[in-house]
Amino acid sequence: MKILKSKRVATVDGKLVFKLSPVAAGCAVFLAMSANVYAQDSTATATTAAPQTDTAPQALDSNGQPIAKVTVTGIRRGIEAAISIKKNSNSIVEAISAEDIGKLPDATVAESISRLAGVTAQRNKNTGRASDISVRGLSPDFNGALLNGREQASSGDSRGVQFDLYPAEMLGSITIYKSPDASLVGQGIASTIDQRTVMPLDFAKRTMAASYKREKTGMHNGEQATGSGYRSSLTYIDQFADRTIGLALGAVKFTDSGAEQSQMDGWGGWTPKLTDAGAPLYNGQNVIVPGGFKTDIQRIPKKQQGVMGILQFRPNKDFLTTVDLFHSKNQDHIKLTGLEGAICGSTGPYDPSGVLSNATIVNGVATAGTCSNFKGDARNHVDDIKDTLDSWGLNSQYRNSGWTFTGDVAGSKVTHDSSRYETTAGQPGNATNLGTISWTGFDGKSNLSPTYTSSINYSDRNQVVLTDQDGWGGGLTGNPQAGYVAIGVTTDKVKSGRLSAKHDVEWGPVSSVEFGFNQTNRDKSRDQNEGNLIIPGGNPYGSAAVPGTGVVVTPQSGLPVVAWDPQGSLGTIYALLPKVDQPIQTDKNWAVSEKVSTLYAMGNLDGELFGLTYRGNFGGQYIRTKQSSQGFVVDTSNCAGSAGKPCPAYTINGEHKYNDFLPSMNLVFELPYDQVFRFGLAKTLSRGKMSDMRPGGGVSLNSSAPGGAILSGGAGNPNLEPFRAKALDLSWEKYFTVNGAKGYVAAAAFYKKLDTYILTVPKVVDFATLGLLSAKTPLPASGPNKGSTVGILTTPENGTGGNIHGIELSASLPFGMFSSYLNGFGLAVNHSVTLSSVNLLTTGLTVEDTGGVSTIPLPGLSRQVTNARLFYEAHGFQASVAARHRGNFLGSVSDFQDNEQLTFIKASTTVDFQAGYEFSSGALKGLSIIGTVQNWTNAPFVRYAADPSNVVENIKFGRVYGLQASYKF
Repeated sequence: MKILKSKRVATVDGKLVFKLSPVAAGCAVFLAMSANVYAQDSTATATTAAPQTDTAPQALDSNGQPIAKVTVTGIRRGIEAAISIKKNSNSIVEAISAEDIGKLPDATVAESISRLAGVTAQRNKNTGRASDISVRGLSPDFNGALLNGREQASSGDSRGVQFDLYPAEMLGSITIYKSPDASLVGQGIASTIDQRTVMPLDFAKRTMAASYKREKTGMHNGEQATGSGYRSSLTYIDQFADRTIGLALGAVKFTDSGAEQSQMDGWGGWTPKLTDAGAPLYNGQNVIVPGGFKTDIQRIPKKQQGVMGILQFRPNKDFLTTVDLFHSKNQDHIKLTGLEGAICGSTGPYDPSGVLSNATIVNGVATAGTCSNFKGDARNHVDDIKDTLDSWGLNSQYRNSGWTFTGDVAGSKVTHDSSRYETTAGQPGNATNLGTISWTGFDGKSNLSPTYTSSINYSDRNQVVLTDQDGWGGGLTGNPQAGYVAIGVTTDKVKSGRLSAKHDVEWGPVSSVEFGFNQTNRDKSRDQNEGNLIIPGGNPYGSAAVPGTGVVVTPQSGLPVVAWDPQGSLGTIYALLPKVDQPIQTDKNWAVSEKVSTLYAMGNLDGELFGLTYRGNFGGQYIRTKQSSQGFVVDTSNCAGSAGKPCPAYTINGEHKYNDFLPSMNLVFELPYDQVFRFGLAKTLSRGKMSDMRPGGGVSLNSSAPGGAILSGGAGNPNLEPFRAKALDLSWEKYFTVNGAKGYVAAAAFYKKLDTYILTVPKVVDFATLGLLSAKTPLPASGPNKGSTVGILTTPENGTGGNIHGIELSASLPFGMFSSYLNGFGLAVNHSVTLSSVNLLTTGLTVEDTGGVSTIPLPGLSRQVTNARLFYEAHGFQASVAARHRGNFLGSVSDFQDNEQLTFIKASTTVDFQAGYEFSSGALKGLSIIGTVQNWTNAPFVRYAADPSNVVENIKFGRVYGLQASYKF
């Protein structure tokens, strides 16, 4: 039998058998190999698949192609599978693949993908683990997040997905699309991150794997207590009925008692002169003194549970149906104990300013001294957070006569439940025997530099009681506030349906065409209830004893304070005084719905140009968006603005429709010597925060405005449209194989023109036309705006953007290419530099600790990011050391009001280490033992106020030690 091959047509003995794009064939073979790499024993050899027979049916993958066996293990397995994904993609992508079943390189998805070129992560302020992902200098909201190709819900007010909700053990690979194609639905301006689970029919045989890992957290972190926990996982993959049915099941469980963390807050670097603090002069001198401090010990017990189920049915090579289910739940119990107070100034009506004495003055700075009337607040706060993810999908594919038809329905739901209790203890508001506070070592710049002592023993329950410590509820003329409680739930639901068809053609360079329709409906809402905790009896000076006997010594100050857990205290110690003022009703209670209809068409390319073989695609998406929203309007003219005195409010609705057309093109040129040049051009969009799309708000009379009395207010914008951008991407890649090990070097450049950018800005409006005025809202009685309903509204708007551009250099180098003595050693390294012309005004933005600056850089932008991983793997042994560096950037944290605030975060470098051994023969075959150390250098999480030297918070997490045993059989 004679077999002839042409470019796209195969014949047997001169007869046409089938048409096949070589690109499609290469991708199909690659998918078969990379997916099935998990199922192979480490001793397997590369073979050619045997012909199919009636007695021994040949294993096929989900594309109907023969399964091949390959020899790769451990770290190399993950690296080489990721290299193949990158090389064979028609788009510019970065990828990471599991080293084995349930073994991504890190414990969380965010930590794994933050090692890729142009990708970085913000560490969670509470846990120290990577959570939010920035790609190419843009904030997490600019990423599209998918699971098995489907858009995912998120837990916060924004759309940025918390990747620690996806246990790494339940994922097989993650691909970051930096240049999109027309078939990619749910894309973002920065990137589209597609997480993929394993598929059971991609495995050659039944495979089971189990792992158990013990961890010690907070190690080598000074005097702080350590935590401990464990992480276990189980995966079962099998095939039935002559491989027509496949089943994959997975489960993950994680618990951690939580290590102690020291948190020090320097009050934004406020170091006033005595008169600015409201204190008298010292011997006629107006010297600089510490402004105040907040020092806490925090502990965060954590739990995570996840389960996964995938069922596939393939009665023949032309039909495949897949059902996948994914469930995950994260629970954090944040317990904080600490002390806060002004030094010579005041923090409330019950806290008089102090008098400086016994001071040492150096160049106008009181480097040491004592202030009277110190009234410290002993803080015991608890924040319980539970995030629950449920995701499901049903996908069917049918092939016939060169056509491939696909139908897909899916859903994703995230529920974010939170309850926050804040309590204060100290001396009651009418106390006359106030203590003193003394300090030494003050440098005149940072409130974190001194060491403090106090005459009051804040660990003595005879001196310190639960009370309205400083009159934060308004003092005698307001309401008592011995604490605060906030309970809320945010629910995000995404449902989608998709129909598509693909057909092989021979239209010059066009090898196939694909078109389809996708409908995505999203409903997100937030419901928040808050109020003051009061001591029953209505007395502002009321107090109650602090339960228990616990004491915590706070860091930096060294002062001991009373410690207790306020859970369950509502109704036993405290009563609730509901707080229903304007920001709570309008900013924290809303609902937004979106209906996004996407019609797309794409042609796949396969041809030659100037003697160079190329592949790629071109096409576009037409998107129709209809959004509706509901919020509240508050009559601030009748608003008391304090607990127990509600602001009159009524609901308001908004609706908006708009269209977008997003063209895209990707070209991949195959150059000599296994080089690749890529070109990508596209128009992309990222949708804004759903909380910004709420209608409603509040308006009041601003009598102190510089130009005279005028109406002013704030609101969301139900007519808000997305961020939009044009993107140009270039990439050069060189691939090679040395002694069976794969490697590559690459250089990429990108340019994004942000055509529109969502800015929160003040603008002149007629409030009468917005439905924000009530009959009782007072109008200006005098001045240029007398009787006018025109005023200033601060609201999110679609404004003009700027540009962002950068370069990315990356390499994966097996050292065996230099010498056979170095076989087994390798290095994966990347470095990116990103610049932007975008500078945002701070007006209308919630930015902590701006340091007085009027503009801020693009949120999420670090100018330089570097990642490196040095590894060794041979003869069953494996070891690696990895470092991640991220430059200074503007990130975000959740503030004490449960709102996301922008904040400056200092550059950091984290170093991780792992070493282990895998048994490849004997009774222990399939067993691997791995030891890990995370955050080896105890890199802190540091926030600053505009100037990196002006530190306002410094949190250290310590090292995390782990020992894991995994067994695959």
